[in-house]
Amino acid sequence: MSKVIIGDSRVIESREVSDGVTIRRRREAPDGTRFTTYERIEKPNLAVVKKNGSRELYDREKLATAIKRSVGKFFTSEVEVEEMIDVVEVGLYDLGESEISSQQIGDKVLDELAGRNEVAYVRFASVYQEFTTLDDFVKILEERRNKKQAKRAA
Repeated sequence: MSKVIIGDSRVIESREVSDGVTIRRRREAPDGTRFTTYERIEKPNLAVVKKNGSRELYDREKLATAIKRSVGKFFTSEVEVEEMIDVVEVGLYDLGESEISSQQIGDKVLDELAGRNEVAYVRFASVYQEFTTLDDFVKILEERRNKKQAKRAA
């Protein structure tokens, strides 16, 4: 089997993948063999400023793990979690900052959960905001109820 050099290949077909940030290209090598490549737009690194002031690079897998750990069983599939993370990431990059706070990430996740699953929203909020009493739960539930009523009234 010979190695294919992408630079010498010819693009036969290009199409955007459903995630909106990946392009699928069908290519043909000079010897006639065909293959597919996937190209992703490379985004700049984001630095996350933690509560204690330390900084680390944004890690999609770390966010996915946190979401799955706190609310994973409330989603029907892994794809749904990935779609939610895609939306959160777009919101983070749309801020136009090279540094974001962990609070901004948590707030974006909560905003997205609010429209997807209320129980998952409360569970994530309880971990993210470090609930320690039942009053913390009551407060978040009242805030959520008030926001829903305000949306209905508008």
